[in-house]
Amino acid sequence: MADPVEFYFEFASPYGYFASLQIDDIAARHGREVVWRPIMLGAALKLSGMAPIAQQPLRRDYFFHDVLRTARLLGIPLTMPAVQPMNSLAAGRAFYWLEATDVGLARDLARAVYRAHWQEGRDMSPAEAVAEVVAPLGVDPDALLAAVQDPAVKQRYKEVTEASLARGVFGSPFIIVDGEAFWGSDRLDQVDRWLGGGW
Repeated sequence: MADPVEFYFEFASPYGYFASLQIDDIAARHGREVVWRPIMLGAALKLSGMAPIAQQPLRRDYFFHDVLRTARLLGIPLTMPAVQPMNSLAAGRAFYWLEATDVGLARDLARAVYRAHWQEGRDMSPAEAVAEVVAPLGVDPDALLAAVQDPAVKQRYKEVTEASLARGVFGSPFIIVDGEAFWGSDRLDQVDRWLGGGW
């Protein structure tokens, strides 16, 4: 069995959102599974000496224009959230809490958070907001609120982030296929071709 595609992403990243809607289908065409890995992108930005794009003059204006243009190109509904960047700690911790017992449910949580933030424009920073959007999936809101404060869950999120930095992950989305790294949702065509045999 071929190794899974590794999909690193940050909930605050619209490009991660775009990739999240495509990566599983791309991998499936080549008989591959995908391992979803939310990370704290702030750690990579700090290491590289960069600020979030939404806080950078010149790049910020391009970013807002490009996100809306890309959503139109892909036919994806998008509402630019008023709060940017969102604080993804609660969402990331909730993901790893669920993943420990149900990988599929953790992935469903990621999709629900992305949808609420980037399609509905909601601020998904508060743990209460995360609990609310995943309650329809059968996740107990009180259990989630307790879990995101669990030191073991916090440590897991931190460890995955640190491991991603050690592998050179610096952006969202960041996809690794058999050791080959691809940064950005605009590299998904290359991911597809690489999975088909590379070049």
